Amino acid sequence: MPLLPRLLLPCCPLLAGVLMGHIQPIGLLLACLFIALVLAPMRLPQWLWTGLVIVASLLLAAHLLPGFTPWLITEPQRISADAPPYQLRLSWDKLLVGCTLLAWWLGLPPRPAPRPGLMLPIFIVTLLAVPGLALLLGVVAWQPKWPDMLGAWLAVNLAVAILAEELLFRGLLQTRLVGWLGMWPGILLTALLFGAVHIPFSPTFALVAAVAGLGYGLAMQVSGRLSVAMALHGLVNLVHFTLLSYPLRIV
Repeated sequence: MPLLPRLLLPCCPLLAGVLMGHIQPIGLLLACLFIALVLAPMRLPQWLWTGLVIVASLLLAAHLLPGFTPWLITEPQRISADAPPYQLRLSWDKLLVGCTLLAWWLGLPPRPAPRPGLMLPIFIVTLLAVPGLALLLGVVAWQPKWPDMLGAWLAVNLAVAILAEELLFRGLLQTRLVGWLGMWPGILLTALLFGAVHIPFSPTFALVAAVAGLGYGLAMQVSGRLSVAMALHGLVNLVHFTLLSYPLRIV
């Protein structure tokens, strides 16, 4: 896809955030620098460009850079009896990461699909292992529910969290690590790093996230399609939201 239409992917939500008053001038400047880093042709070594993009993406996704105010979509509400109140919000900085990396991804040549027959086992094992481990470790409990915000939550979760996380960890990081280290070391290291960024929630949740990351990484590697990893990630998150303590069980 040509660069110009791909530029619309990060620029449209960026404009919306500015017009709604959620992105301040310093945030707009940082956003433009990030878009330029990811999409502008640069004569940087691949390892340096990859490192800069990963660091900048993590800083934005973790809300560590100034100039971005989240859009509070709902009031805080307790949707699980054993979990703290949850407030649905749209984080413009994390949305920027996902949209910008998507624009980069769409400019790459398509990947082959080596072993599509393995997809069903990967989906089944991941969808059983991740919630099962979370229940075993006490991170969550069985809490089936159907909250009114389900539709809005699903849209935000797919467009912001899953899009950014899969493009960053599977689309960029895993692709590079597999190319440098080989398939299994690349997938395992990416899964461990994916778990590590979840340590602020809790060490046990980080372990669950690492196992989930292994499933997403295998789905991506086997199918050759990032959309398959995103679909699996979305299903795991949907199981968490509708059947288990959300966001996490109070210990």
